Amino acid sequence: MTNRFLNLYNHDFARVAVGVPQCRVADPAFNAAQTIALAKQADAEGAVLVAFPELGIPAYSCEDLFQQRALLDACNAALADIVAASRELGAALIVGMPVRVQQRLFNCAVVVARGRIHGVVPKTYLPNYSEFYEARQFNAADDAGVDTVMLLGEDVPFGSLIFEAADQPLLRFHCEICEDVWVPVPPSSFAALAGATVLVNLSASNVVVGKSAYRHQLVAQQSARCLAAYLYTSAGQGESTTDLAWDGQALIYENGDLLAESERFASASHLIFADVDLERLARERMHQTTFGVSVRRHADEVARFRTIKVDVTLPREAELPLARAIGRFPYVPADAQRRDERCHEVYNIQVQALMQRLASSKIQKVVIGVSGGLDSTHALLVCAKVMDRLGLPRANILAYTMPGFATSERTLRQARELMEAVGCTAREIDIRPSCMQMLKDLDHPFAKGEEVYDVTFENVQAGERTNHLFRLANHLGAIVIGTGDLSELALGWCTYGVGDHMSHYNVNASVPKTLIMHLVRWVAETGQLGGAASAKSAKGARDSKDAGARRNVLIDILETEISPELVPGKANGAPEQRTEHFIGPYELQDFNLYYTLRFGYAPRKVAFLSWSAWHDASTGRWPDEGHLSRNAYDLVAIKRNLRIFLDRFFRTSQFKRSCIPNAPKVGTGGSLSPRGDWRAPSDSESVVWLADLETVPDDPHA
Repeated sequence: MTNRFLNLYNHDFARVAVGVPQCRVADPAFNAAQTIALAKQADAEGAVLVAFPELGIPAYSCEDLFQQRALLDACNAALADIVAASRELGAALIVGMPVRVQQRLFNCAVVVARGRIHGVVPKTYLPNYSEFYEARQFNAADDAGVDTVMLLGEDVPFGSLIFEAADQPLLRFHCEICEDVWVPVPPSSFAALAGATVLVNLSASNVVVGKSAYRHQLVAQQSARCLAAYLYTSAGQGESTTDLAWDGQALIYENGDLLAESERFASASHLIFADVDLERLARERMHQTTFGVSVRRHADEVARFRTIKVDVTLPREAELPLARAIGRFPYVPADAQRRDERCHEVYNIQVQALMQRLASSKIQKVVIGVSGGLDSTHALLVCAKVMDRLGLPRANILAYTMPGFATSERTLRQARELMEAVGCTAREIDIRPSCMQMLKDLDHPFAKGEEVYDVTFENVQAGERTNHLFRLANHLGAIVIGTGDLSELALGWCTYGVGDHMSHYNVNASVPKTLIMHLVRWVAETGQLGGAASAKSAKGARDSKDAGARRNVLIDILETEISPELVPGKANGAPEQRTEHFIGPYELQDFNLYYTLRFGYAPRKVAFLSWSAWHDASTGRWPDEGHLSRNAYDLVAIKRNLRIFLDRFFRTSQFKRSCIPNAPKVGTGGSLSPRGDWRAPSDSESVVWLADLETVPDDPHA
């Protein structure tokens, strides 16, 4: 077996499908033919599992016809056709039909693969209210009293079953039927605790007004609570409309996220597909230790399940890229409405956190360094909103811009304009004299006129700025607000100790760079900054710029190349240092951070996801914002930048993260606080991650 890079199955994904075939009431041969046609289509698309509706072989709406032997015999004959057709398919099929067990009838899901019936699962809860009358024809699962059933001349497992793909142990699926998921504790809840990662619901589910939305809620919540994928299918065109109607809704969710949905009221047979991330589900269960506690508390129910191996063929050797959309910016929704909601929530988390810190410390002033760059801009915007909400003047924000040897005219101008737009107390301190004194004390070559711009030269400036801020805070009765972001902490791109690494409270520490970019734009476009006149300044209203001018200040900052400005430029006033030339593009490194920190994926899988998201700029959704360049990266570039990330994250930077200041966590993507999401040794190696990365080819098609 090869381990082809560009194949979703080799990265613990599984392509699953939900089919809604056109049907005829009480015509099993026709319904089986429709089912087989959809199964062949799903198999050709690389699916390994295909689910079909409840009682789909005879049609759900047969009512008392289920008591007719001719119909039941025809269902068995139709099942035989499906079993025969499955010999040529790699996928497992789950079909719905009535099954006779010791002179009783059960509404069942039948699992078929490779020419065999692997098991039969009866419906647990029979609705017998409103339009439903299932107890008239069927018995509930608990009434069976057997664990095997004779079907097509063979004894097959019957009851509480979990089916495991022989070639992929993470693909463990469970079947329940319609009403089973509508009850307070669905059978799939216990199946998930027993190890099922994919939950399948064979439903008929007639349609009434509002039911579609409720199905979404039901399936989303069950998939989220169970940390599982959930496949839902329902009956469509052809079911009897004597008293009911049918919309054929099919859904696929993964841990609360909608992956695929069918068109409702379709007039023909149809399929939906989704690539389910099995590793994500397994890792979430490992991470959420209360899942394991639940397994222990419900041990008796869990013990009822038997595991059945299923012979399915995973198409690992073919080139099979992901059909699933992988967002380029995992911290930033591409949808404008969701993005605005995200920005609103993150901004208010930061504001609320700083408000509480000021209230608990009984301090009403903050000191902040303003560079004219992105991070300090956003931190200043947070401080402004905090003062407004506390009813304090923005003059209580003591903002300092501190030009050094490499400060550009552009960023200095931006810092001045920003402080004026905010209406804070603005001051300027030239740190070059104090830095030069320290360089002289160190006997550094720069103090003798030599152009030596080493790490000492850089950190003297970074440390001098922070030293000033702390002493100013002591002198003026304030606390120092940190501005460094999550991306910089991940990469160790900060000056340890008395540098931008340290503060009294850091509002940005769990916000990645790509999200900060959007936050600043959101503040600009929604008028969050307001004017200084809105604050109760002792000097009165000082805002001389209108809303458009304030917006332009922020947009100008957004369009500035990211640089620490610690090494003097040589031409045109441009910075000599370009941060992303050293540590890689933030858009890639934030992608790497998310999948490494949030899910713990190996580098090979991170590279696969990154290629899926970034290799073609013309595909997928982009946030529709002007400050974004629509870049594309080939696998060589992805590997190069991932190598930088892995070595910096795992080997060189943890000691900085082990002693970071307090800061609010803003997202489930994680933080790097040693008191919260991330506890790691400061002296670990990166060799195992780099070795895994070496298995990634330069050419994805190789």
